[in-house]
Amino acid sequence: MKRILLIPVFLICAIIQAQDVDSIMADISEEKDYKVQATFKSPRLVLLQTNETQKAKNLAFWVGHRFGDIGGEFGGSNTLFGLDIATDLYLGFDYGITDALTVGIGRSKYNESYSGLVKYRLLWQEENGLPLSVTLFGQSSWITREPFSRNEFDKESDRISHFFQVILARKFSPGVSLMLNPGFLIRPEAQIQDFEDSENLFALGFGARVKIFKRISIIADYTIVNGLSRPDDLQTDYYNPFGVGVEIETGGHVFALNFQNSQAIIANNFIQNTTKSWSDGGVRFGFMISRNFNLGPKKISN
Repeated sequence: MKRILLIPVFLICAIIQAQDVDSIMADISEEKDYKVQATFKSPRLVLLQTNETQKAKNLAFWVGHRFGDIGGEFGGSNTLFGLDIATDLYLGFDYGITDALTVGIGRSKYNESYSGLVKYRLLWQEENGLPLSVTLFGQSSWITREPFSRNEFDKESDRISHFFQVILARKFSPGVSLMLNPGFLIRPEAQIQDFEDSENLFALGFGARVKIFKRISIIADYTIVNGLSRPDDLQTDYYNPFGVGVEIETGGHVFALNFQNSQAIIANNFIQNTTKSWSDGGVRFGFMISRNFNLGPKKISN
């Protein structure tokens, strides 16, 4: 009889215990802040860097190309609307040391420059917590071309510039992401084309990605340089870099077809040297493609 009476007591205790476990698990589930993934599909937009970094032990090979002016004085049918001319060609490798830290090297045709970059994802946007992602970006560039004049590069340090940027990004929905990129370019006096120009330049970038199909998105970015630290009354006409494009995901590739007024690909070059305008035919076609390689140990499936 006592054993029979113990059965209901055991069941009641089990039910209470199960409810407590469910309550605890529910609380944990509610309190846990999941990281928002894939704010942007690529570490690069049109011209600007995004908040994304390489996965740990992943190597990305980058190929970028900028053609000549589509219209204006230097474009038109005689240059096949710029396709006969290459103003810049970029080859580079980015490697993920961790999921948050990326290092990279590259070479650009523009100014025959070599570059090295470091990118660190400081903060991640969370579903129920932090509203945005914060990534730090730094890039140094070394010009290796022959001097245009006898005393253009008196010292080797005259060939080197540094660019630093903070990338603030937010994914508003699966199809819409925005970012704000304040930055600062440090350059030697030898790289200044107009003697009244500022030696160092502030830049404020804006970027957006809007998904229109499952694997196709519209991308755009705009960087304000004129009107910040750069004077408005220079002898040389400089313009703010602006680009739009279509981004296509194809498995291990991210392929972007774009149009922009910048002749150069990396920030150290286009921040200071964009002298073409959309309004006078200075827009050019370009593309950027990347291929990822996983260099980590292969997972063995059971």
